[in-house]
Amino acid sequence: MLDLEVVPERSLGNEQWEFTLGMPLAQAVAILQKHCRIIKNVQVLYSEQSPLSHDLILNLTQDGIKLLFDAFNQRLKVTINLLKNIFEKKNICVYIYIFLFFSGVHFNSQAIAPTIEQIDQSFGATHPGVYNSAEQLFHLNFRGLSFSFQLDSWTEAPKYEPNFAHGLASLQIPHGATVKRMYIYSGNSLQDTKAPLMPLSCFLGNVYAESVDVLRDGTGPAGLRLRLLAAGCGPGLLADAKMRVFERSVYFGDSCQDVLSMLGSPHKVFYKSEDKMKIHSPSPHKQVPSKCNDYFFNYFTLGVDILFDANTHKVKKFVLHTNYPGHYNFNIYHRCEFKIPLAIKKQNTDGQTETCTTYSKWDNIQELLGHPVEKPVVLHRSSSPNNTNPFGSTFCFGLQRMIFEVMQNNHIASVTLYGPPRPGAHLRTAELP
Repeated sequence: MLDLEVVPERSLGNEQWEFTLGMPLAQAVAILQKHCRIIKNVQVLYSEQSPLSHDLILNLTQDGIKLLFDAFNQRLKVTINLLKNIFEKKNICVYIYIFLFFSGVHFNSQAIAPTIEQIDQSFGATHPGVYNSAEQLFHLNFRGLSFSFQLDSWTEAPKYEPNFAHGLASLQIPHGATVKRMYIYSGNSLQDTKAPLMPLSCFLGNVYAESVDVLRDGTGPAGLRLRLLAAGCGPGLLADAKMRVFERSVYFGDSCQDVLSMLGSPHKVFYKSEDKMKIHSPSPHKQVPSKCNDYFFNYFTLGVDILFDANTHKVKKFVLHTNYPGHYNFNIYHRCEFKIPLAIKKQNTDGQTETCTTYSKWDNIQELLGHPVEKPVVLHRSSSPNNTNPFGSTFCFGLQRMIFEVMQNNHIASVTLYGPPRPGAHLRTAELP
């Protein structure tokens, strides 16, 4: 049985964990995984064909909690609680309650029903409620908190007067009417709410990327310019901490020491065991096997991987991840908000560029760049040879020293940038367009 504290416009949780508005999706999933013995039967709901048209939802079916994440920035936007959840178990209807309290006093438990009188006693006065006659729902709104009462379940129809007094309507609610849903959100309006910025309590010592710009030279990608966010802790407590915003740039040909000084330690270092794309080279049988393996720096909170050459220890590739649901690597990386300038290859457009972003679709990119000469490489990921990938294959297209991994819904799963190393260190200070 969950016993949770409600903090309007902020969070829902207890002493062990807390779902905070603005929390990134990966942190919420980590909480659910850690407490899987208590919080069971979790569903991930999303639109397979149009992942940006609907919010991403974590549905805690057994506990009557829904966590709505913004489809674009993937931060927690709304928390919905069904104060009495009903599900069938062996053809028997089972009622599951969660205990909810505010300012140390319970307003929902097995002994306390969340009636409108109880809500008024716990939360105090507020503006007049809003009645939705089409859905027969009565909404009582506080700042950052709303309660919905289902009217069609009452034996007597409520008496509704649209013009009662002082420009307000009157709705006579029967005594003992209970709340059906509770919403926690940011701001004054549930309809207009947006996911707030990530709170400082969610940084947990990590650095996040607000944006990643791909730098170009005359021939193609040259490096990355990252606008980074961190919680800068001073001599005081966390309450005195402030958001730090700073920029860093990394380039092809940078050493691993250069990258460490710019971005800090990676979350993980991964060594490639084999090069599965070697078969597509002109003479794969003539290549001498390497005695050491190339390795990746994985920056999960930046949504970026950096590949280093095993012999020179210089940057040779960047991989940018979009973290769309329905992809094999979903929820491993945070979404990389990248911008890539593309050279347009059409008549009378010499020298013009357009921008490809995390949300661009492959059809639009092909219209700008022209269709690839070769057919795509089909990429099928699986954790072992005997396992199946429920999300299916993706398709890799190569253009302008970039490889676009495209999902079956036409969205981009990742972009790999590659190119020759820098000829000299003096390019670090050069002005790139």
